[in-house]
Amino acid sequence: MRRFLIGLAGGFASGYLGVRAAQMVGDAREPYAPLAQDPQRYGRLRRALALTGLARSIAELGFIAYGIAPVVSKGALPESRRRRVAWSVTGLLASALADTPIAYVEGHVFERRYALTKQDARAWLSDQGKGVAVSLALGVPLIELLASAIERYPKWWPALATVASFPLLVLANVLVPSVIAPLFNRFEPLEGPLAERLRALAARYGAGDAHILRVDMSRQTEKANAYVTGVFGSKRIVIGDTLLGPFEEREVEFVVAHELGHYLHRDAWRAVGVGTAAAGALFFGARGLAGRTPGSLASTNGLARLAFAATALGIALGPLLAAYSRTRERAADAFAIEATRDPQAGADAFRRLRDRNLAEDEQPKWAEVLFATHPSLGSRIRSLEERAARS
Repeated sequence: MRRFLIGLAGGFASGYLGVRAAQMVGDAREPYAPLAQDPQRYGRLRRALALTGLARSIAELGFIAYGIAPVVSKGALPESRRRRVAWSVTGLLASALADTPIAYVEGHVFERRYALTKQDARAWLSDQGKGVAVSLALGVPLIELLASAIERYPKWWPALATVASFPLLVLANVLVPSVIAPLFNRFEPLEGPLAERLRALAARYGAGDAHILRVDMSRQTEKANAYVTGVFGSKRIVIGDTLLGPFEEREVEFVVAHELGHYLHRDAWRAVGVGTAAAGALFFGARGLAGRTPGSLASTNGLARLAFAATALGIALGPLLAAYSRTRERAADAFAIEATRDPQAGADAFRRLRDRNLAEDEQPKWAEVLFATHPSLGSRIRSLEERAARS
């Protein structure tokens, strides 16, 4: 039965990859035709891809952990550090290569067919290559640190890894906006009346020294967005160029006020705390689920089983983390109403975001519970219009 399940997982993963690879080649020869901009159809597609993505992740990692890793580890125990690092690099590269056709079709072709991106294949592949390089540069050392902790402290490593997650998540909040994000996009100071309006808004809440930046988000997508980052006094208000053109200034101000609410509520620090707690649940749970392996959990075989178990647990934790995220979005909306005194601007902005991002007013309840990090746009618009009517 076990061999059957391993074979089934490998067959599903390889078959899925084969279909997407054929579609990638077909699109390169003759690009697929555009599709009508139907939010319901697009929403159904994204939900189907989310579900198949979960199934594919479990199948791939299960096949690697119980089908491939035992074979490559056999006869190599105890495993040398050099061999383990070599397998880590090989595994990450192989995973990136296998994911490329899938990501290309699901993350580029579908978006292009729905007119949600103008990025060409060469630019997309360039970004993909940068992403792989960043994954290798960060992933390999982290895997080796984890393996070393397992070797030295076989009983206590989950606790040590959990404690180490906190500074690593803080460091990510510093490095991602200032070092990694500029690898993919250009950030320039925003100037003019809108910048002064946003600076005055931020100054009322003690963030007047924030850098207000424009990012060429249109390089990858037609979807509109903005965000505020900052820990240890570093503040950035970042606005996508896709938001600046089509949106009125009062609408942009409301969106930025929402993001500023996240900053002032210290949601970045909250996320670090929640992320550390989630990491602890994953480390302790994965150790229990991974079971015994030849050698130790620090071997290639053991690390593969830990990755499989952690992914399964992460899927189970997903709805809880999504529910928490929705509460923070509601709090940021409330802050934006207080800061701008213009709930109608928020309703108008969310309508424009809905139309530009090809989003649905509502999605099925099961999808919201499983995946949604934001409340439905329909509920947010209704709430804002009710506030506007009472004003």
